[in-house]
Amino acid sequence: MSSALSRTRRRSRRAFLLASAALILSPPDLTAQTSDRLLPPVTVEAPAPRRTAAATATNRGTRTARAVRRATPAAPATQVVVNAQASAGALTSPATEQALRTIQQTPGGVALVQAETYRTSTVSNTIKDVLDYVPGVFAQPKWGDDTRLSIRGSGLSRNFHLRGIQLYQDGVPINTSDGNGDFQEIDPTAYKYVQVYKGANALELGANALGGAINFVTPTGRDPYPNGVSADGGAFGFKRIQANAGGASGVFDGFITASNQEATGFRDHSFGHSNRASGNIGVQITPDFETRFYGNFNEIRQRIPGTVTKFSALNTPQTAALNNVNNDHQRNLDTYRVANKSTVRLSDTTTVNFGLFQTERHLKHPIFQFLDHQFSDYGGFASITDDRLIGGFRNRIIAGANVLNGENDARQFVNIGGFKGALTASSLDVSRNTSAYVQDSFYVLPNVALIGGTQFLYATRDRRDRFLTDGNQSGRTEFNLFSPKGGVLWDIDPTWQAFANVSRSAEVPSFGEGSNALAIPFTRIRPQRATTYEVGTRGRRPDATWELTAYRAEIKDELQCLTNSLIAGSCNVINADRTVHQGIEAGAGVAVLRDLFVNGPAPDKLWVNVAYTFNDFRFDNDPVFGNNQLPGAPRHFLRAELLYKHPTGLYIGPNIEWVPESYFVDNANSLKTQAYALFGFKAGFDNGGAYSFYIEARNLADKAYIASASVARNANLTSTLFEPGSGRTVFVGARIRL
Repeated sequence: MSSALSRTRRRSRRAFLLASAALILSPPDLTAQTSDRLLPPVTVEAPAPRRTAAATATNRGTRTARAVRRATPAAPATQVVVNAQASAGALTSPATEQALRTIQQTPGGVALVQAETYRTSTVSNTIKDVLDYVPGVFAQPKWGDDTRLSIRGSGLSRNFHLRGIQLYQDGVPINTSDGNGDFQEIDPTAYKYVQVYKGANALELGANALGGAINFVTPTGRDPYPNGVSADGGAFGFKRIQANAGGASGVFDGFITASNQEATGFRDHSFGHSNRASGNIGVQITPDFETRFYGNFNEIRQRIPGTVTKFSALNTPQTAALNNVNNDHQRNLDTYRVANKSTVRLSDTTTVNFGLFQTERHLKHPIFQFLDHQFSDYGGFASITDDRLIGGFRNRIIAGANVLNGENDARQFVNIGGFKGALTASSLDVSRNTSAYVQDSFYVLPNVALIGGTQFLYATRDRRDRFLTDGNQSGRTEFNLFSPKGGVLWDIDPTWQAFANVSRSAEVPSFGEGSNALAIPFTRIRPQRATTYEVGTRGRRPDATWELTAYRAEIKDELQCLTNSLIAGSCNVINADRTVHQGIEAGAGVAVLRDLFVNGPAPDKLWVNVAYTFNDFRFDNDPVFGNNQLPGAPRHFLRAELLYKHPTGLYIGPNIEWVPESYFVDNANSLKTQAYALFGFKAGFDNGGAYSFYIEARNLADKAYIASASVARNANLTSTLFEPGSGRTVFVGARIRL
């Protein structure tokens, strides 16, 4: 029997790899299209700012640099990057174009989302608005700012907060030191671009999770339009005011942004408000040495409507869970973060980055009990990048180390209507994480790089129980994990790449896994390990952008919901044996028509933007669940937009979000969600200048649907696992940039 199963796995893997290779060998034929026929999609291209004389000179210099790079493809790209940095002005915070060039030296699934693509045309009040058109990412609203976020099936068993994806702001971890994450600290109005590293492609950030990493990058005083104000408002009491200011004087520059947001919410007991602020001050000590100081503050107060039955979600979607109302469930968070990052350019070929950070976080969380957690996390990072010719061949090596340590003063009390009762648990949870990595890209041809690297992670989790009435729950775990990778990157032409890689990832469990009540202490939870095979192509031309990636992750000890909890909408997570995550990620932007009403060098255009994700997540011959599908994410997910854009900056068009097939919410595959299609519409003005405005309508048909779902081992029609999406909503907003 074991031999037959092994042969089946080998045949499945061989078939998957052959099918994936076809994506590289038979890419989309775009060469027949002329460069002035198509427009890149919103997720990559922002409206072009009005040109000044300085900008025109910079563009001429950029064109010259590109011409030199094409003429001498074997030369290191570092000199080009240096020139881009000089024109952008900030060594510590690369300009968007430079960041895009850097991220695309990764032989795997990555994306860069420019803030102007969502800030000026949507309400952009959750992380879903930021990542909606990034294939492979499943981001669905729950309530308030909370979102169910998964990349390639990561963290599907985490019914609260976030696991499996590591979040960063300006390279500084947002997750706590044990890996737990929160979306409430994400302010979509605060960033100039967002970097998405899927799977094990986030090696240089020190990320080690199956889903990869997301880095939110704030502007500096040297970026365009540092001053501005925006206002947004709409359905269910939503309103937000945001302002930013900045500038540069000599060797100094600074930037600050702040927002105030509140909403009554679509569902009962879902009202909340927040105040957020981020800022930085940079000093160019020399033309080749810059240091930057960062500060971040968040105050969030949010009620929680909770999960309900499928019937309630589809028939009375605004109704909150009764227990959540009676016990006034909330998630309230205060955070303070400070950091410093320095960049030193040692030569035209070598750059060093290093920094330190400290985060204080207080979570006041009345739910089944009143959780009062005080987090203190700190750490540092250092890296070196060297890009030079060795023996006539280009060689780019990056190496570095990351430290993230911290502790959680965790206390629990009886929840009495949202107030603290008697103490029920108290512990000090201490986490230590040190990672070191190296990756080398050797160009065997001027446009073909062979890439190899590895990451080593040393981590500990140490719980010191201080409430011994229910027994001593103290314990300690220690992990030593290697994650090697190898790949190839082929620059087919200056705008078109193909890539393939094989990589390992290793995810250390957080303190939230396991359950003392069921004699499953966290010390029994093993790290989740995955081997991922990936192949794909991407391109960025004036006439089109595209991404097409296939991957297969073979996972051992995936953190899964294998034991139901007595708490509604929750479960106890332990290790599954073997599971498989595989899928297709496809995105494209194509202008299907032009010259409809306006001819000439700047015609009007009708273009489509599409992001499609196919997910196949399942158990691999599990002794209990066989080859059942893993619950929590749809097999097919599509976002598409058809937009008419006039050269004056006016735009108008419909969009759709489509989940054509319901998906399971339990490992036993006994209960599903319901398929849905949501239609929206937006219109506005944005010519890249000082003023922009929009109006956006969502769920025009006012359809009752299930936006996201918690998961369980077994479920039935009485299971409270479902979170309804919002009904018909209309938002309006305006922005001034100076």
